[in-house]
Amino acid sequence: MPLSKRRWKSTRYEVITLQIWCDCRFQPIPLELDSVFDYTLTKNRDGDFSLDGDKLIHNETVVGHAYSIEDNDGFDKFRNKIGLVEWIVLEFSNWKMIPVENAIAECEGTGTKIAVIVNLVEDVNGIAFALEKGVDAIIIKNDDDLIQACSVVKSQRMENTSEDIKYSIEYLGNLNLSEFTITNIESGGVGERYCIDLICLISEGEGMLIGSSSSSMGLVHGEVIESEFVPSRPFRVNAGPPHSYILMADGKTKYLSELNSGDSVMLVSENGSTRSANIGRLKIEKRPFLRIYWENDYQISNSIFLQQAETVRILSRVGVVKSVTELKIGDTILCHESNHSRHIGNKVAINSKEV
Repeated sequence: MPLSKRRWKSTRYEVITLQIWCDCRFQPIPLELDSVFDYTLTKNRDGDFSLDGDKLIHNETVVGHAYSIEDNDGFDKFRNKIGLVEWIVLEFSNWKMIPVENAIAECEGTGTKIAVIVNLVEDVNGIAFALEKGVDAIIIKNDDDLIQACSVVKSQRMENTSEDIKYSIEYLGNLNLSEFTITNIESGGVGERYCIDLICLISEGEGMLIGSSSSSMGLVHGEVIESEFVPSRPFRVNAGPPHSYILMADGKTKYLSELNSGDSVMLVSENGSTRSANIGRLKIEKRPFLRIYWENDYQISNSIFLQQAETVRILSRVGVVKSVTELKIGDTILCHESNHSRHIGNKVAINSKEV
């Protein structure tokens, strides 16, 4: 059964040994293969893997597809196969590193592995360690210089396996939320504030996960509570400035500045249950901010910028909603924490620090 691209089950990821494939599509398989090679790639079914058009065949079974990436349209075609096949073989024309990083980030945790055709020695190290973890396989010709370069990076990758990097991808049906103590509150200056107006109503105890760091995002409550001076806006979350992360319905993050009408964000309740909601409108205005700090279980200082206004509220704990203007050091904020880094919104198992 194909892996769902909307609701990932919890999984464990380990750095795997880098595979090196010998590119024999246009030349015979060498009589004596260098020991660096794990597999061969041909066009005539003589190799371990073979290409029939764009289909990748192994043991008489289609296990993947091959794509030549020349522009973003080619990248979109490959993206549609993520999570549905075991292998994707990629060959790039001009740009290499940014598309490779994007491919690694999008494939992580999906079960789809990436093999990249490399023709230049100077590209080997970058491809092998893109986003720290690198691709799953490098495909090279039977060339001494390429073999030497791949031998070095393969050895380095084997050393990395001892670190046994693990992570879990949250099941989007239910998120773990924890209380963290607020350590500091200060002026956040003046900037562009984004209100996210939905095409559905928000319930009390429900809001969006937002923050300056993807490692810990605070639950910002919807404007569902009436006040003395203004009516409720039960379709709105006052989300903060453009740099802030927000958790989307597909489990990825976006910056608030990237949001558009029609995008699907994740609404999260105080008990961790989630649902998808579409944006109808974004309202952007200059407003003063407060910056609220807390530390999560990874001893990382996190913060959120929110408009300094009585109608902007956070979930302090289950059943307790507080206005940001009432918060004090020592109060709590309900957050979803993660020890993952993000690349173009995707969780990736790399070392990264946001301060």
